[in-house]
Amino acid sequence: MGETRDDVYEEELVDYEEEEEKAPDSAAKVNGEAPKKGYVGIHSSGFRDFLLKPELLRAIVDSGFEHPSEVQHECIPQAILGMDVICQAKSGMGKTAVFVLSTLQQIDPVAGQVSALVLCHTRELAYQICHEFERFSTYLPDLKVAVFYGGVNIKLHKDLLKNECPHIVVGTPGRILALARDKDLSLKNVRHFILDECDKMLESLDMRRDVQEIFKMTPHDKQVMMFSATLSKEIRPVCKKFMQDPMEIYVDDEAKLTLHGLVQHYIKLTEAEKNRKLNDLLDALDFNQVVIFVKSVSRAAELNKLLSECNFPSICIHSGMNQEERLKRYKGFKEGHNRILVATDLVGRGIDIERVNIVINYDMPDSADTYLHRVGRAGRFGTKGLAITFVSSAADSDVLNDVQERFEVDIKELPEQIDTATYRWRITHWDHGVPLATCFLDAVLIEVWVSQFTMKASVWWDEGVCRRTSSKLMYKSLNLWSLETCSPSSTQQTKVAAGRHD
Repeated sequence: MGETRDDVYEEELVDYEEEEEKAPDSAAKVNGEAPKKGYVGIHSSGFRDFLLKPELLRAIVDSGFEHPSEVQHECIPQAILGMDVICQAKSGMGKTAVFVLSTLQQIDPVAGQVSALVLCHTRELAYQICHEFERFSTYLPDLKVAVFYGGVNIKLHKDLLKNECPHIVVGTPGRILALARDKDLSLKNVRHFILDECDKMLESLDMRRDVQEIFKMTPHDKQVMMFSATLSKEIRPVCKKFMQDPMEIYVDDEAKLTLHGLVQHYIKLTEAEKNRKLNDLLDALDFNQVVIFVKSVSRAAELNKLLSECNFPSICIHSGMNQEERLKRYKGFKEGHNRILVATDLVGRGIDIERVNIVINYDMPDSADTYLHRVGRAGRFGTKGLAITFVSSAADSDVLNDVQERFEVDIKELPEQIDTATYRWRITHWDHGVPLATCFLDAVLIEVWVSQFTMKASVWWDEGVCRRTSSKLMYKSLNLWSLETCSPSSTQQTKVAAGRHD
């Protein structure tokens, strides 16, 4: 007979240093833009079919969703009934929206009580999830959400819990456990317990120890939901220990984990050739935004410095930065102020920036799972994307072979010429299922504010990155691809694409 939720309360695991003191991982956050694309899955019934609260449906429309993805179609109807859920699905397919909408649908806020707890393994991901809750609860003004993670003075968190207790708490295990142990955070009324990127937290005994201790502080009768893009057969029984008869949604086989719309190539070269090749790629490729992954903090800092010296205005994010600086840089990249991000695997999981259409593995990831999470930053939610991996050693070749065998994908060497249509999405008309924020092209973003009487346009233009693409000519001869206005009775920001005038 398999282990059940009761076993979690009994089993003892070894102690470990608090998660928030550990360095790299991955993740991300979201800001207040339109969300993931209006991807039409196999089952493209509308969100209204889920019989969600009117306040949630209104927020969904505001955010640009029209059709639920396949994973949303499968999970949400059961999750809103309070069922326990284990869900594995491709990166970018809307797993976060499953637990956010399901929780908001069920929650009945009670003053001074925490009703839902969401745990994740990095601060950036916690920040992102909190923002998603805030976005979809826009029309639920009585609902309070707060995020707690390390790197912030714990007294600030204690004061917040004392003076304005949230109904939904998002955080990292180390900080949540510290607050709970000190009796500042009461978990006795939690009705929804959620783990995002659950495999990352449960595969290692040390982090699992904290999750388990937190779990034991919550009521026995609650809903448990766990999500990840990668969930090995070995870790699935561990997940089930926390649950009672869960609904399980898995990709049928690991080959299906490879991402829809993502073109993947590799380049064989020596370590000394990487910088020159990267420079050539950034010159030649048409990218909206690009993420370049390296294997260490020092390499991230050095590569970022080198790119800046070569007139590629990049930014970098890594675990060596303080929390405030990391979040500031992430927000700047998310909002499009920068087009090139150099990062460690700290942002390899969960980062959701819809304009990213190219990922470059400057350093080969250490495993097939890490590869999947990295390249999943491009081609989010069904859009096109390109992943290029540098292979400079026998060990790199071994990882590449493992990726191809495990996911049954044929990754070919990068050709001299690559068709930009295979990885760059250009919108020639507006489908209401696709947020206009996706129309980001050739470093030009026109933001149009439409009111009853006036229309004002401004151009986002990064001359540094586009110095070799005749940006000034492009600026002077904009070819507008789409312009769609919303209700003229109210001021609204709309985003449209501008392409190079060929």
